[in-house]
Amino acid sequence: MLKALTDLNEIVTMKSAYSKDGRNLHPDDLSIIKNAAIVYDESKILWVGETSKLPEQYKNLVQRLPGHVLTPEVVDSHTHIVFGGDRAQEYADRLNGISYEEIAKRGGGILFTMKRTNEASLDDLFNSACERIERLNSYGVGSIEIKSGYGLNFDRELEVSLLIDRLKKKYSPRIQIFNTYLAAHDVPKSFSPSTEYLEQVVLPLLEKLAPLRVIDAVDIFHEKNYFNEQDVDLLFSRAQSLGIARKIHADELNDNAGATLAVKHGALSADHLLKISNDGIKLLSKNSTVATLLPGTAFFLGKPLAPARALLDAGAKVAIASDYNPGSCHCDNVLLVASMAAAQLKINQAELWAGITLNASAALGLKNQGVITAGMKPRFSLFKTESLSHITYNWGRNFAVSLP
Repeated sequence: MLKALTDLNEIVTMKSAYSKDGRNLHPDDLSIIKNAAIVYDESKILWVGETSKLPEQYKNLVQRLPGHVLTPEVVDSHTHIVFGGDRAQEYADRLNGISYEEIAKRGGGILFTMKRTNEASLDDLFNSACERIERLNSYGVGSIEIKSGYGLNFDRELEVSLLIDRLKKKYSPRIQIFNTYLAAHDVPKSFSPSTEYLEQVVLPLLEKLAPLRVIDAVDIFHEKNYFNEQDVDLLFSRAQSLGIARKIHADELNDNAGATLAVKHGALSADHLLKISNDGIKLLSKNSTVATLLPGTAFFLGKPLAPARALLDAGAKVAIASDYNPGSCHCDNVLLVASMAAAQLKINQAELWAGITLNASAALGLKNQGVITAGMKPRFSLFKTESLSHITYNWGRNFAVSLP
């Protein structure tokens, strides 16, 4: 169905940011049109411009939307939405001075969530994930990456990957779900070393899932005492041979040259990057791998933020995501996270909004979106407010509304 929305306060087209591949952005690269209009159908945008210049043939379709701002669709490109239980007590323990290592020794951390996820019924996991997806969507988020990784055994990881595929089918096309296989999230205590778990669980399950065409990417937690460089090479080489995209948890706790591995394997994104080296920054600046920052996790854990300014000034393509999960960032609002982090990261408005639209789309390999211009997919977020600046300014206030 053809639609024409007119009299919008602003359409944030991101056209200039798109022409620069989301790099080296200045505030003007938002390419905002005031008193704007747009015409689109189910598959593509047909026209964008000032309302006063709307072509005659579309005037009988007009739906006026004064007092609204239209942006490219907000994308949360890193979440762990499917899990059982919670870790509220663990967060309180950390505030009370107990270290993450001590909490892990007591049975906390990822392995605690693994236990709760394996104890939960599939119906409970599916229904709780639906509630979370609807809540994210209520903030204006229209594309969501969801990782597996809390089953950590063959059967439950298989079930969770298929469950995420069910979520994708349930919400399409209103919400786009990107299914990331993260069985290599932690090493269960019954396996030693990490390669044993990789060869006995992660790789055989990948071979089983690949022909089903349900997963969009593989991911791995590359970190000291988790998965090493050889594990990454083994998993990513297998994934590439199967035609599956790669993503990586990189350089979060230590500089392990994770960004270098990401570039080596042509990964869609390298995520976290709190401890990225100068060499890693230079590599990302010269390649298509997106640097995905997760400032909510640094806030939640009380850690320094990733070096956003160094990445941006070098010319890297930078995205921002929530990392919503039960343990290290129980915050599901990527707009809130990005708005709160902006001043600390020293990023401008164009860098902020490209981070959660254009570059976040690239971090998921989503084509033809992240910019509002003729020929692109009609993936938008609509906000009932005066301007884009009001969205960023009002931390935690939700202006998102459904498209008419």
